[in-house]
Amino acid sequence: MTLPSVPVVLPPSARRLLVIHNPVAGARRRRRFRATLAALAAAGAAVRVLDTGARGDAERMARELVASQCDMLVAAGGDGTINEVVNGLVGRSAAGGPVPLGIIPLGTANVLAAELGLPLDPAGVAEVIARGRPRLIHPGLANGRAFSMMAGAGLDAHVVEQVDPILKRIAGKGAYAVETLRQLALGRSGSYRVTVDGRSWEVGAVILAKGHFYGGRFVCAPDVRLDDPCLHVCLFPRIGRWHALRYTAGVVLGTIHRMRDYAVVRAEHALVEGPDGEAVQGDGDVIARLPLEVRVAPRPLAVVAPPARGPGQG
Repeated sequence: MTLPSVPVVLPPSARRLLVIHNPVAGARRRRRFRATLAALAAAGAAVRVLDTGARGDAERMARELVASQCDMLVAAGGDGTINEVVNGLVGRSAAGGPVPLGIIPLGTANVLAAELGLPLDPAGVAEVIARGRPRLIHPGLANGRAFSMMAGAGLDAHVVEQVDPILKRIAGKGAYAVETLRQLALGRSGSYRVTVDGRSWEVGAVILAKGHFYGGRFVCAPDVRLDDPCLHVCLFPRIGRWHALRYTAGVVLGTIHRMRDYAVVRAEHALVEGPDGEAVQGDGDVIARLPLEVRVAPRPLAVVAPPARGPGQG
């Protein structure tokens, strides 16, 4: 993916990095984090680390950031931590000055990292942070809460809300597979009304995409781009357990786009109605409740990414 550069000038060396780090991780991820910090220090960066202690800390730290404190803010953690930092940056006033965001991916899915083409090894991550270029992305807003990749109502939101956190820590992505099978066995099937530009659909599930990767490396909206200030609304029209299983298999196997009843609609604004209070997932966490209003954030964010490698790459 080729993203336009942001007019933020970063020092070519000895960058001052403020790292917001979620320390709740296994030993392997802690080792990877320490190795990344060592590589950054070797590259000449001055690094300050702020550890989070509770949910919401990463968002608060990012929102309260004073631009003069650092040349780059770095989020170190999983998709949930990165989402909090994105919300904090979106919530900063325009007068706060632009602060580019770097990412040290330490999570289960690392969906935004995959979308940006970020490596996962410590040396590669440090190289991107030290020498990458800031690029513009346009987050979405779900009832005012920011998401960088996707939001959804239906089966995926039920899975995200109910997945066992202990099993997730142990089994990683496998925990989501287990919970998906459990939800399919329970046969929970809701009906949702999705409205885009005055046109409405009754669906069994909906995903509102800002990036083309979903749940890791699966693809629901192949043409959506982070630099495009537009949503791609993925509609799963049929309702019921069998259709939920069919759509899930289509996403996993990469055949969803061959299904004649599946559709993707471009939108700048969308409304989703369904059971009041039902969970809406965004970037792998519950970020809102129905009814839902989704739009693109009014200001883009600068995210440090590898150099562009040409159309269709990264």
